[in-house]
Amino acid sequence: MDDLPKRTANHVPLTPLDFLRRSALVYPTKTAVVYGQLRRSYAELYARARALASALERAGVRRGDRVSAMLANTPAMLEAHFGVPGSGAVLNSINTRLDPASVAYILEHAESRVLLLDRGFAEVARAALGLTGARPRIVWVDDPAAQGSEPLGNLEYEAFLATGDADRPFTMPEDEWDSIALNYTSGTTGRPKGVVYHHRGAHLNALGNALTFGVGPRSVYLWTLPMFHCNGWSYPWAVTAVGGTHVCLRQVDPAEIFRLIGEERVTHLCAAPVVLTMLIHAPEEAKRSFAHGPVSVATGGAAPPSAVIDRMERMGFAVTHLYGMTECYGPSTACAWQEEWAGLPLSDRATLMARQGVNLVTLSEQTVLDLETGAPVPADGRTLGELALRGNTVMKGYLGNPEATEEAMRGGWLHTGDLAVMHPDGYVEIKDRAKDIIISGGENIASLEVEDVLYRHPQVMEAAVVARPDGKWGETPCAFVTLKPGSEGTVTEEDIVAFCREHMARYKVPRTVVFGPLPKTSTGKIQKFVLRAQAKDL
Repeated sequence: MDDLPKRTANHVPLTPLDFLRRSALVYPTKTAVVYGQLRRSYAELYARARALASALERAGVRRGDRVSAMLANTPAMLEAHFGVPGSGAVLNSINTRLDPASVAYILEHAESRVLLLDRGFAEVARAALGLTGARPRIVWVDDPAAQGSEPLGNLEYEAFLATGDADRPFTMPEDEWDSIALNYTSGTTGRPKGVVYHHRGAHLNALGNALTFGVGPRSVYLWTLPMFHCNGWSYPWAVTAVGGTHVCLRQVDPAEIFRLIGEERVTHLCAAPVVLTMLIHAPEEAKRSFAHGPVSVATGGAAPPSAVIDRMERMGFAVTHLYGMTECYGPSTACAWQEEWAGLPLSDRATLMARQGVNLVTLSEQTVLDLETGAPVPADGRTLGELALRGNTVMKGYLGNPEATEEAMRGGWLHTGDLAVMHPDGYVEIKDRAKDIIISGGENIASLEVEDVLYRHPQVMEAAVVARPDGKWGETPCAFVTLKPGSEGTVTEEDIVAFCREHMARYKVPRTVVFGPLPKTSTGKIQKFVLRAQAKDL
């Protein structure tokens, strides 16, 4: 058997480019993309992506070159996920919420040859180019929703597509290890790191997401998650793989989300917990009930408090908790549903569903490693260790940073930096980031546990807990709380402390409560390093 060789007939590099080619063949007239009044079929999406690939090649882009995209969740961004790798190039999706200095660093570090630029982000891009010697060729996208902005560059996207050949086949990867995407971390300290994905990982993670989230040909997927974030958690490829419909949304607006769910009969969407909070606290006149059944919502980026899962279910959403990071193509684990949970009280069920769960079918394995010995911890739900991952959906490494690559993947595992326990049922539960554990009087306090209680308070909209230095205890919990609209001034620090005392051990109760908006990163994550600095000065 070992004498039977690989050959073209039986060994083809895995790539998500095959997904679009197949869906255009199987569903040529089916609606692939919805954006406002725009409707495009799979045949049209395939033709436009091939035209983009051809235009890039004719513009001098070669295999392995980087093409940056600073685009909103619009049809052009979806086309870029196929057209850029279809030219042999590597797609670098830039976070549209970044400041000019960060954008300048990415363009320079990535050595971008071309920048696909939404006219709505021209001002930031113009300032960024003034801070760097990088000079990518700019192709600007004329989105009708950004008409008030002056475009940057003299080559418009549709005109650029016209220079390409829509009938020319994609340039396929020579090896599935070839790079397909370059994404930069949103690190809170130091320079962001460039995470490199390969075609094999993108292909597998897309299929793993489709299987885990139940996406199929009848699915209608609403783009509330930014496509720039881990390539939209691989969902541009996943939804296309099964022939589903992409509903594009330029910016998150709860009223618009509810409208689109009802009118387009949306079945699936992904969102960070902050978006779920926005939906929960949307004005009542904006909310709608859904006649076409529950809407599946996948959330990640931070553990959704059980109270958030509870309230989303009451509004007609079925929540799936995913866990991942930029280094593993977005989602890598999920809280797989167990039928026996259906008979549990909603609050108990929500607590189970907030766990990070088990590895996706396309990830080889996950474990929790002892922080000192590096050995797997016992599955007792108590012993704390570091969550580690291994498989084909782990990054190639960090661009130009071999030291960080070796550190992240030492010992044959991707080290996540998240502290977790392994439950007897094999489900992982993250307790905190290593740097967010509060040590008070020698006792470890998980900030996530305290936050989960705070979210149960009927007037709390958002909450974050960090350590505050204390002369007696070393550290004590400090809570930063955003109240629901209209609740300002009606809830005091004493009210919050009293509520916490009713629901947790006294040593875990916040000693300090600060009210106000919470600082967030460009991807919506709460900036705890900012809060820690504030807590020190209180």
